[in-house]
Amino acid sequence: MSCDVGALRAEVKAIQSGLKQDYEQNQDAVALLRSRCVQVDAVLAKLWNALDFPATLSLAAVGGYGRGELYPASDIDLLILLPREAGAALQEKLERLVGHFWDIGLEIGHSVRTIQECLDEAGNDITVQTALLEARLLTGNEKLFTTFQKRLHGNLDPLVFFEAKRLEQQERYLRFNETPYSLEPNCKDAPGGQRDLQVIFWIAKAAGYGATWAELEQNGIITEEGARQAEACEDYLRHLRIRMHLTVGRREDRLLFDYQSTLAAQYGFVSNEAKRASEQLMQGYYRNAKSVTVLNTILLQNMGAALAPESELTPQYIDEDFQSVGNLLDIRDEALFEKKPAAIFDSFQVMQESHELHGMTARTLRALWRAGESVINDDFRADPANRAAFMRLLHSERGVVHEFRRMNQLDILGAYLPNFGRIVGQMQHDLFHVYTVDQHILQVMRNIRRFTMSEFAHEYPLCSRVMSEFDAPWLLYAAALFHDIAKGRGGDHSELGTSDAQIFCEQHGLSPEDSELVVWLVRNHLNMSQVAQKEDLSDPDVVAGFARRVGDARHLAALYLLTHADIRGTSPKVWNQWKGKLLADLYYQTLHYLGQDEAPARQGIIAERQAEAMRLLRFFALSDTVHERLWKQLDTVYFLRHSAEEIAWHTRSLHYRIYNNQPVVRARLYQEGEGLQVMVYTQDQPDLFARIVGFFARAGYSIVDAKIHTTAHGYALDSFVVLDIENRESDREMVAYIEHELEQRLIQQLPPDIPSSGRLSRQVKHFPIKPEASIRGDERGAHFLLSLTAADRPGLLYTVANTLAEHGANLHTAKITTLGERAEDVFLISGGDLRESGSRIRLETELMERLKV
Repeated sequence: MSCDVGALRAEVKAIQSGLKQDYEQNQDAVALLRSRCVQVDAVLAKLWNALDFPATLSLAAVGGYGRGELYPASDIDLLILLPREAGAALQEKLERLVGHFWDIGLEIGHSVRTIQECLDEAGNDITVQTALLEARLLTGNEKLFTTFQKRLHGNLDPLVFFEAKRLEQQERYLRFNETPYSLEPNCKDAPGGQRDLQVIFWIAKAAGYGATWAELEQNGIITEEGARQAEACEDYLRHLRIRMHLTVGRREDRLLFDYQSTLAAQYGFVSNEAKRASEQLMQGYYRNAKSVTVLNTILLQNMGAALAPESELTPQYIDEDFQSVGNLLDIRDEALFEKKPAAIFDSFQVMQESHELHGMTARTLRALWRAGESVINDDFRADPANRAAFMRLLHSERGVVHEFRRMNQLDILGAYLPNFGRIVGQMQHDLFHVYTVDQHILQVMRNIRRFTMSEFAHEYPLCSRVMSEFDAPWLLYAAALFHDIAKGRGGDHSELGTSDAQIFCEQHGLSPEDSELVVWLVRNHLNMSQVAQKEDLSDPDVVAGFARRVGDARHLAALYLLTHADIRGTSPKVWNQWKGKLLADLYYQTLHYLGQDEAPARQGIIAERQAEAMRLLRFFALSDTVHERLWKQLDTVYFLRHSAEEIAWHTRSLHYRIYNNQPVVRARLYQEGEGLQVMVYTQDQPDLFARIVGFFARAGYSIVDAKIHTTAHGYALDSFVVLDIENRESDREMVAYIEHELEQRLIQQLPPDIPSSGRLSRQVKHFPIKPEASIRGDERGAHFLLSLTAADRPGLLYTVANTLAEHGANLHTAKITTLGERAEDVFLISGGDLRESGSRIRLETELMERLKV
C-alpha cells in the first residue's frame, strides 16, 4: 500500500480547523479532546498500514494521548512496541515512519522499545512508568500489547508508585517556587494546575481506585461534595488550556501577560475602574488553583492512608482535641471548630510544636476550610484568647512559614486579618513582582525565617550573622505580614499599611517599643533599597541622612534584614550580588556613622564565642595571635554551629598544623554529658564521611551529634559526639584507640567499614517512624539541602553516607540531631547529577527505601 503523505497532511489540517469551529460553536471541551484523539488515531492507523509493518509489532498511544485527552496543540506520544530488537530493514522502515510523522504535520514524541526495555525504563524513571500506564493500543499486534500491559502492571507496587509520584510532585512544585500564584502561571504544571489533578488519577489507577471522580467517590477516596468541586475545577482548566492553544496557535500553557487580555475578553470580562479584565480573569484562575491544591492535598492523603500499613494508621493521642494518624494531625471530633473556635489556631500551633507531624488529615483540612468562612467572625477576632494564640504562632521557633502558608491556603489567614484577605490573589502589574501580593508577603517571611536557621547560613552569611545578634525575629515576621498589605487600595501603601500595623499591634498587646519597631518598619520598608540603589553611598551626607532616619543599630539591623528579604521575595530574577553588595555597604557605613560598628559585634553570638574562645586559649599560655591562621579559613557557619569551648579545642589542636599532610584525630570525654567527642581534620578525600561513620559503627559507637564542615582551604573539620552502645566500662580507655585507629584508616584510605546490624529498640518496633527525604536547591542553585527523618538505629549514618557516595554527591556540611528514637538530619550536598530533577527523585526514593526498618 502506498503512502499519500500530501493527503494525510491535508487531513490533519482539516481536523484542526474542524475541531476549532466545533468548539467555538458548542463550547464542549470533553468532545474536542476526545474527537481529536479519534481523528488522530485514524490518521496514524492509515500511515502505519501504508508502510506495511510486520504483524508482530504494536503501535500504542501513551501519556495524555493514551488517556484520551489530546489538546489542540499537545504533543502526540507514541510507543512502537517490538517483540525483539529491530533488524536493519525494520530500522530503516521505522526511520521512514518518523519522517512521515513530521511530513503530515503532527508533533510526535515517540519511543521504540521491546517489552523488557519498557520495563527497564519504567523502573528507572517514574515519568516513563506513568506514561506507559496510560498506554492504549492503536493498531498492530494485540497479543504483544496485552503481554506488555500485564508485565507492566505486574511490576507495579502501588505504595512505591505513590511515594515516587509524591516526590515528583514536590520537585515540580519547587520549580515553581511552591506557589500557584505566579503572575504568569503555567496552568498545566504549576501547583494548582492540571497536573495536580492528573497525579490523583495516576495514583488511583495504579492502586485500583478508579479512573473517574464518580469511581473515586464509590471507593471512599473523595466525598460527593468534593467530587462535584473537583469536576468543576477540572472543567475550568480544560477550557482554559483549550482556549490558550487555540488563541496562541501552538502549545503554550503559560498564562503570559501577552494573552491574558485576549482570554479575558473570550470569557466576557470587561475592565472597570477597580480592576482590569485580565485581573478578573486571573483572580478566577487563582481561586480555582487554590481549590485544586487543597483537593490534591486531601486526596493524596486519603490514598496514602489507604495504601499505608495498618500500624501507621493507629491514632496516637495528643490532647483532648487532637490526635495523630500516620504522622498527620487529626481532629478527634468532626465538629471541633464549630464547638470550640479557639481550636482553629491551636491546630496550627500543634503542627509547629510536633516534629513528627508533616501534614493534616483530610477531615482536618476540610473542617478548617469550612471554619474560615463560617466560624471566624468579628467576635472571634476580638477574643483576647484568639489574639494571644495568633501571636504564639508568630513567636514560634519552628514552622512559622509552613503554618502561615497553610493558613493562607485554607483561607484562615485572610478571614482573621480581613485586610490580608483583600490582597489574596491580587496581581501586581509592575513587571517587578512575579507573585500575587499575598504570596510575595509569605515569600518575604520565608526569607526572614531562613536567616535564623544555621543550615542556610552559607547562603547569605551577613544576614545570618545580623539575625543571630537580633533579639526578636518574630517582630520581623509581623512587619513582613503588613509591609504590602495595603497594595491596591490607592494612595501610598506604606502609609496605609502603617495604620493597619498600628491597629494590629495595639489589639495584640505588643509593648510600646515592639509596636514602634513594627510600625516603623512598615512605613520605611522601601527606604533602604531606594537609598542603596539610587543614591551615592560615597557621599557622607547621604549616609548621615539615612543614619538619622534609622536612629540606632537595632532599627538598622531590622530594616536591613527586611529589605534584603523583601527584594528577594519579589522574583528569583530580581536579586543579584550587586544589590546585595549595595545593601551591605549601606549597612556597614551606617553602622560606622552611628558609632556602633564595634559594640554590636561584641554583643553578637559569634563575637561572644570568639572572645570566650580566646579567653580559654590563654589558659594554655598561647599567644593572642595563635588563632589567626585557622580562623581565616573558617566562616560564619562554623562559628554559629560550634561553642566557644569547641572552637578553643579545635584551635589549640590545629593552630600549628593548618596545612598538615596527615590526618589529625583527637578524642576526649564529652564536656556536656556522657560519651566521647571526636574531632577529625584532614584534606578532603573520597568517601570521607562514609569512612568515619563506618568506623564508629564497627567500633560500637552511635553518633548522636555531628557537625561537618569544610574550611576555605579545602580541609574537612568534623566533630562528632558518640555514645558507647556496647556498655564498656570506661570511655576514657577508648580515647587512644579511636585516635590511632581512625587516623590509620584515613591515612591508608581503607574502604569504609560496613557496620554490623544491630537490634531495633522496642519503641521503634511498636511505633514505626516513616522515613522522609527531601532535597531542595539553595538560593544560589549551586548546593542542595537534603533533609532526612528516620528511626535512629545502628549504621543509619553509614547508610546515608554510602548512598550519597554512590550518587556522586559531595558533602559540605551536616547538622545531625537525634531526638530519642528519631533522627532528624540536614546535609548540604552538591555534585553528581543533582541538578536534574529525576536524579534527585531517585536519590530521595533510594534513601527512603534503605532507611525503612
